[in-house]
Amino acid sequence: MGGRVEKYFVQNFGCRATQADGAALESQLAAKGLEVSAERAAADLVVLNTCTVTAAADDDVRQTIRRVHRENPEARILVTGCYAQRAPQELATLPGVSWVVGNSHKTEIANLVMLAGNGTPYHGNIVVGDIFAQHDFLSAPVEDAAGDRTRPNLKIQDGCNNRCSFCIIPFVRGRSRSAPADQVVEQVSGLARRYREVVLSGINLGRWGREPGSSMRLVGLLRRLLAETEVERLRLSSVEPMDFSDELLGLVAESERIARHIHAPLQSGCDRMLRRMHRKYRPRHYADRATKARAWMPDAAIGADVMVGFPGETDSDFEESRQFIASMPFTYLHVFTYSERPGTSAAEDGSPVPMKVRKERNRVLRELAAAKNLAFRESMVGRTLSAVTLHDTGIALSGNYLKVELANAREANLLVDVRIGAVSEGGLKEAGVTSPAGLPLLSKL
Repeated sequence: MGGRVEKYFVQNFGCRATQADGAALESQLAAKGLEVSAERAAADLVVLNTCTVTAAADDDVRQTIRRVHRENPEARILVTGCYAQRAPQELATLPGVSWVVGNSHKTEIANLVMLAGNGTPYHGNIVVGDIFAQHDFLSAPVEDAAGDRTRPNLKIQDGCNNRCSFCIIPFVRGRSRSAPADQVVEQVSGLARRYREVVLSGINLGRWGREPGSSMRLVGLLRRLLAETEVERLRLSSVEPMDFSDELLGLVAESERIARHIHAPLQSGCDRMLRRMHRKYRPRHYADRATKARAWMPDAAIGADVMVGFPGETDSDFEESRQFIASMPFTYLHVFTYSERPGTSAAEDGSPVPMKVRKERNRVLRELAAAKNLAFRESMVGRTLSAVTLHDTGIALSGNYLKVELANAREANLLVDVRIGAVSEGGLKEAGVTSPAGLPLLSKL
């Protein structure tokens, strides 16, 4: 091991922010004259850009490292990302690992790789510093996330100042920091020349521009993007409920160029559980935001992340949460079963919920979410929705976050008006789509 690095392969794990970091790393390596490898087994350098949100995510990374070393023993493996920041020594001992580079030094990876002497043996070289001292902002548009090549994701914010009791992310990504407004405008302008829709994302997106000395907030940035770029549709990925101000909700509601899609993490509809989680709002606050969003945007997608089985969650706590969720105008939910994350205060809690109970609560909320989603989809039948055609040319995604099966395949990356004829198993069908027997599909309404 230790030959010249000429071809690289970057593999990302986890969230959109990690995908954006990986895209930036690929750009930096390419700028050094390195060539991207079409497959991992043929690369001289394999960069594993990791997640550490759960213990299962850590297991996945360790298994991948072992697999890479088996299939390509001559490759240098560089492990970076959140797991590398949290537990570098743990990763450095694994076979084949040449470097462990924390998020604190991610911007230096291309230089580190190029500085490595030809033929110099490396193993377990650790480059990790204080993540809370990090002020650099690493980001490049993700233009092929999970095969979705028509809706690039642009990370404009990183880090988090919250201290939710279940979350390790602030300790591996550092304090909240924002991409400069001029940079965002420039990047969106470039993307708008090639794509119809751009998704803005971040670890805590609603905190964009909140650093000391900054006078512009997220809503101001959105107004700049609408005024100074030709982007046809912007979509916000996820914004904390208390950051969905009336001004921000109003802008989403009034602009034809912002997707009517509100995703605000909830975690629990139980007041006591939110306190135990160290969340900064209560169910009544969340209800105010969600009901206002629905009143101002009757057709909007409204989604949330919800956690079940948090330590100490009793049957009555769960029922309080379930009833609250049932009362809200959600069109979809991302339901997570609580998983202990070493290093968080919740993992030290002495009142775990049995796994069997956690899974049952997950099932209950998934069924509730499915019923809400079906009702929302059924309400769209007979309507005309604006949608962007995806790389899978028979499918489009509506502004209000519904997959539409097209009657006739269109070219990818177009913004089209689609008349809805029926619901499908998980989405909608454009009017004119027929069943396998050749008979028109009837709406369930």
